[in-house]
Amino acid sequence: MARNRHSASPSHPRFWGRHAVEAALNNPERHIRRIWATREALAPYSIDKSIPVTIAEVTDLGRFVPNDAPHQGIIVEVDPLPDIWLADLLEQPDTDKRPLLILDQVTDPHNVGAILRSAAAFNALGIVTQDRHSPPESGALARAASGALEIVPWVRVTNLARALDEIAEADYWRIGLSGHAEETLAKTLGSGKTALVLGAEGEGLRQNTEAHCDQIAKLPISANIESLNVSNAAAVALYAAVEKLNAE
Repeated sequence: MARNRHSASPSHPRFWGRHAVEAALNNPERHIRRIWATREALAPYSIDKSIPVTIAEVTDLGRFVPNDAPHQGIIVEVDPLPDIWLADLLEQPDTDKRPLLILDQVTDPHNVGAILRSAAAFNALGIVTQDRHSPPESGALARAASGALEIVPWVRVTNLARALDEIAEADYWRIGLSGHAEETLAKTLGSGKTALVLGAEGEGLRQNTEAHCDQIAKLPISANIESLNVSNAAAVALYAAVEKLNAE
């Protein structure tokens, strides 16, 4: 007989794996609802007594996560992080030129998680997505982000075109990445604040999104492959933007 599985709800995601769990526990903005763990996995952490903790065997923990999820002996159920307003993210001094990432209907949680990880690695200002066409917080996304979900600001907006207008008003040069562009990214990067706009897996940027970019650019990849995965493209673009800043 198959064991009953206890599924997480979209409003109360479950995170697993050491990096995702440790980052959530260390984030004062993150509300932890409960924890399931082995004694060994729980030992390094000082858990607030108000958080319910269930001690379980490794084999039993599999009931609380998707099949084959590498939980590493500890699972936390959480509330999603509080909303962040775009205006608040853009309120920064003109000297803060960290790149901003805008994702146009990137829906795969593994890709968004990997993009968050790159955003943390290259000290991006944050990411902006459209609320209806981006994944919710989840265990898969948090694990792919490897802790970055807790430290990179993530703004969800209703209308991406309107958000791009607001970003332009904050003096960002909006560069959309597309394989059909004539100029390479390196040639379009300026000395001011940069917003990098990336499209969905396969479809790329929508026409209306391209229309709200100041320039369209491509990554100079070889003819051996048609395109990069969006998370790989984001990492390369962030590196190029940060290198441009460091060279000034």
